[in-house]
Amino acid sequence: MTHASSHAAHDAHPVLQHTPGAHDLTETEQSDIEQSDIEQAEADQAEADQAEILDLDAEVLAEHIASITAWLPVERGPRHIVDLGCGTGTGTFALLARFPEAEVTAVDASAGHLRRLRERAEALGLADRVRTVSADLDADWPELGRPELVWASASMHHMADPDRALRAVHGLLAPGGLFAVVELADFPRFLPEDAPAERPGLEERCHAALAHHHAEHVPHRGADWGPKLTAAGFTVEGERTISVNIDGSGNRTVGPYALSSLKRLRGAAADTLAAEDLTVLDHLLDTGSPLSILRRGDLTVRTERTVWAARRA
Repeated sequence: MTHASSHAAHDAHPVLQHTPGAHDLTETEQSDIEQSDIEQAEADQAEADQAEILDLDAEVLAEHIASITAWLPVERGPRHIVDLGCGTGTGTFALLARFPEAEVTAVDASAGHLRRLRERAEALGLADRVRTVSADLDADWPELGRPELVWASASMHHMADPDRALRAVHGLLAPGGLFAVVELADFPRFLPEDAPAERPGLEERCHAALAHHHAEHVPHRGADWGPKLTAAGFTVEGERTISVNIDGSGNRTVGPYALSSLKRLRGAAADTLAAEDLTVLDHLLDTGSPLSILRRGDLTVRTERTVWAARRA
């Protein structure tokens, strides 16, 4: 249940001045440095793109996320919450709003995501209620205290060994504590089924390609976490599926959300899409094109999210 600010471009390398006794870089060494810079720039851009879509997701689905936090069967308001794989803070801020007496420890492997989360907490006057922890949850877990509530939204499926992570959460929680796992059914859909006119059904073909990509790279995405939670020692107290269907007309965020989402979808599906599909998809993603998705008035956000509430005895 899932697992995203851009950095300035790297300056050009300065000309190396030869001085007596100094060693000039070989062409191979210089090439290695340049390749490393390219890879770092690509990683920075990917992180910035992920952060953008997480922020848009939080804004578009704010009402649905609030309905999930309101549904949680808490026995009394938790004082300490851990948000595993917090991203830029969608769950963190929803939980802070739902439980005004609570403090949240937000955990993520991305330093950029955590920085954005801290900046937002400062802007909202919530910095004293948020602690960020940088950690790779596939490695040894850091000290996270004894929370009464652990939240993991779209982050569990990113774990290399989800069963190990579930057992770790069971050991982390205070007795009687609650673990909320939110899973995505699939990537959101935005276009009508017969759109675009140039390649009807394009979005469905993109989703089929994405499903193949996820099966290979994120095999636990869309998993039924109920049996896994039970096997880890939890008692599942509730399961709920939230259906999302948001009309994009008059909603200024849906267009950018669709644009950002389809860009990510293209990156994962490009190798398996037909050339004609890629051409039309690129027109949709070109903000200067008359076919740009930002110019469409028929967008909707359609997706599902399932939440499991599991108790530690």
